[in-house]
Amino acid sequence: MRMRKKRKAKTVTFLRGGPIFRSSVCLLAVLPFTLLFFSANSSSVHAAAKGPKDRKDYALIIGTVWGPDDHPVYGVRVKIRRAKDKRAKWELVSDHRGEFAQRVPPRKEDYVVWAETKDVKTNDGRPLHLVQEVQVHVEADERQDISLHLSF
Repeated sequence: MRMRKKRKAKTVTFLRGGPIFRSSVCLLAVLPFTLLFFSANSSSVHAAAKGPKDRKDYALIIGTVWGPDDHPVYGVRVKIRRAKDKRAKWELVSDHRGEFAQRVPPRKEDYVVWAETKDVKTNDGRPLHLVQEVQVHVEADERQDISLHLSF
């Protein structure tokens, strides 16, 4: 039977001139050059960021799903379609505050928003149903707030 040597655990300590100290000294040496570089280019960077190519306009449909007890409902599938289409183009899920949000193109358009309640039930097992689909009209890059109400 062969005896194996036990390895001793190594303890690593850094003295004042260790790697952390050296990296902070290097950082202080490079910092003035970095600031000088970015200050010289800041005007061109800001001009490029504000350019019309980088900016994408959108309209926003924001809503909340409310339960029969007037509390927000989590986990409800919300669908959005253009009024002229037959199928949903966007599908979302309400968050813990019952809220959802969807970006849509910023042009004059009508949308229909509804909640898919096939698998939505209360704690005691009663199924919930959507009271009414909501029609949303968007003119341009704007925000439209809506509410979806569920009942027994």
